[in-house]
Amino acid sequence: MEQTYFRRGFGLGKDIEPVLEAEYHSALLERIRSSGYQAEFDGLTIRLAEAFGFCYGVDRAVDYAYQARHKFPDRSIFLVGEIIHNPHVNQRLREHGITFLYPAEPGRFDFSGITPDDVVILPAFGVTLQDFGRLKQLGCIMVDTTCGSVLNVWKRVESYARDGFTALIHGKYFHEETRATASQVHTHPGGRHIVVRDMAEARLVCDYIERVPGALSRDAFREHFRGKSSEGFDPDTDLVRVGVANQTTMLATDSLAIAAEVGRSLQRRYGAETPGEHFRSFDTICSATQERQDAILKLMQDPPDIMVVIGGYNSSNTNHLAHLCREYATTYHIADATCIDPDAGTIRHKPQLAADAPEVLTTAWLPAGPVSVGVTAGASTPNNKIGETIEQILATRTAAAPAG
Repeated sequence: MEQTYFRRGFGLGKDIEPVLEAEYHSALLERIRSSGYQAEFDGLTIRLAEAFGFCYGVDRAVDYAYQARHKFPDRSIFLVGEIIHNPHVNQRLREHGITFLYPAEPGRFDFSGITPDDVVILPAFGVTLQDFGRLKQLGCIMVDTTCGSVLNVWKRVESYARDGFTALIHGKYFHEETRATASQVHTHPGGRHIVVRDMAEARLVCDYIERVPGALSRDAFREHFRGKSSEGFDPDTDLVRVGVANQTTMLATDSLAIAAEVGRSLQRRYGAETPGEHFRSFDTICSATQERQDAILKLMQDPPDIMVVIGGYNSSNTNHLAHLCREYATTYHIADATCIDPDAGTIRHKPQLAADAPEVLTTAWLPAGPVSVGVTAGASTPNNKIGETIEQILATRTAAAPAG
């Protein structure tokens, strides 16, 4: 019988390595990195964060997608959603003949066109328990690129459901990873989840737990968290025992603060005599996300004049890197190098954390004279796109230089 589930690739890494090198390498970026993450170009200093770009999980997912195409050159290959949140990587996969499946409505994929002869790639974010089951029933070949850090969160959420705890997930309820994580509660009958986007939503939960004056009524609570919680969620019974988890790409400081706040509320409501009876929490921010955030904090010990953050506008980890940088320096979050126009001296960028925030155009963004520009990129941004951006920054300085 043909094997239909692959989670460890196909052992073809050496075969597709030249292709990946050609499509995603940047000689300029490697030169700056090998020079101690800093280089000067005629008074303009480029400073790289010491951790940036593709993380292990993203690198693995892209590698497995290319391996799948190499392994099955004559089969139809489908991808559930996007492999990662980077438009250039996804476009390259399309050019290699991989068909993307997008939900007709949030979280609902149509697999009716898939046959047992087809190959389906599961993205780095993972898929919901329900979608995994549907694909397994179809008998198609599945190439699972789900990130190991995401799987660790799933195990935590599954354990909460097993032990009768509601999983409170710090994340974006519409994000593929959070949807997949929330679905893990259904491994056990009666499993429950609720998703909070930020501290403001977490406090709505805390106020309800403590029954503070002005807290949402039961009906208002259920209405506010409709679509962000399990079907039939009842705050009176489902907030008695709570375990906290998070989307792996959220800001670690925010996730830890939310967990602490929820823990204190449950302690005030039920007392501290039985630790673990009403509250559980484990840090489930992935190590790569933490490393990139820590690299920013290290860079900001001596902040550059300007920070440029490169990555898809729908990339959660990139958005949070930009948000962190804004606390220390003038920051421009750009999708890629095309956002910089050297001749016009302009930069198009997203100035806010919200994924749907519109781009704005800023002129004269790169000052004359000696200036330092810090550069980092989200975990889904390939090296070639970072290198192209640095080239555009250098070209902007050249274009602005007086003639003669």
